Amino acid sequence: MSEPPRRVHIVIDSLVTGGAENLLAEQARGLLEAGAEVEVSPLQAGDGPARAALEELGIAAEPIGTTGLLGRRDRDRVAAVLQASGPQLVHTHLGYADLLGGRAAARLGIPVVSTVHIARWGPSRRDHIKEALMARQRRRNAVRVITVSEALRRDYLARFSDRPERVVAAHNGLDLRLETDAGAALRRQLAIATDEVVVTMLSVLREGKGHREALAALARLDADCPGVELPRHRLLIAGDGPAGAAIAAAAEAQGDRVLLLGHRSDRGAVLAATDILLHPSHADALPSTVIEAMSAGLAIIASAVGGIPELVGDDEAILTAAPPEPGEIAAALRALLGDRARRRRLGVAAQARYRERFTTAAWTQRLLAIYAEALDQGPRREPRSSS
Repeated sequence: MSEPPRRVHIVIDSLVTGGAENLLAEQARGLLEAGAEVEVSPLQAGDGPARAALEELGIAAEPIGTTGLLGRRDRDRVAAVLQASGPQLVHTHLGYADLLGGRAAARLGIPVVSTVHIARWGPSRRDHIKEALMARQRRRNAVRVITVSEALRRDYLARFSDRPERVVAAHNGLDLRLETDAGAALRRQLAIATDEVVVTMLSVLREGKGHREALAALARLDADCPGVELPRHRLLIAGDGPAGAAIAAAAEAQGDRVLLLGHRSDRGAVLAATDILLHPSHADALPSTVIEAMSAGLAIIASAVGGIPELVGDDEAILTAAPPEPGEIAAALRALLGDRARRRRLGVAAQARYRERFTTAAWTQRLLAIYAEALDQGPRREPRSSS
């Protein structure tokens, strides 16, 4: 088998705030630490946290400035960037990068690896057409297609006619810096007492992430078991997104039992202030939030959907049915709120599994093995000297 590539160029749709975008710096850091040279090119501008994280690594990530998907001018722009970079391998993330970056790299004779991060773009006919077009370009141009979970791989192969040996699952990984002092300061700032149990949801505020079900579950905690005393507790909802106003309106009835924090870049502090991570999502390929909670040693309640059962099992978390149901979420919360020892056991087990499988170093080794296979089976291209 070939040695892993010494020079990798990553192409992504943009650097707006999102799961794939936020993981980009972790991927780049892991590759740099493994001895590779890394360049990153977003197709379009965007100023999410990924840009600053990449700049800290010395990666400028200048946007190419594309304006469409199929035009020759945009294709030529991407090809010119890759030609000047001279990588041994191009890794594309998200569908538009596949359409332009994958095609340009393949025409230059550079092996392409593509990562699929989400199961569905949307319910509309236009979304389905875009997905089919992107999958077609991957079949034509990518030597390997990576899905972030086995569940997503099965779904992808069922929906698109690709060869199973070309599509491989590789779980993401990350390294979270838990900000213990900042977490204590956040609790003081929010007037949360030391004996209160903090339940946190940390995700984009959009339909399908389970916020409505979580709020309904919180309201049922007392109503379902009158006379059963539970420890004082708060629900923190961190994030922003298109459903923010609706979620805020639904939370009003809970008073200060629910605190909306908005977008938080200090995720290490938020998780350090947390006792239980709640993630009752309707659909998720492989949520980074759950991996972060595992690394922090938190008790986790999450839906058994998508790749989540590949992250944690019954020994590491409480997994509820999908789609989430308020009564089941309430029962899981009730089980953990009053049982500090069980929270501790679950958190320790989840953290051990994280250290074994989901660090940045472990993810990097998975990627490098796939890259080496791509170099063996794709066109050969020597890296251009960086001097």
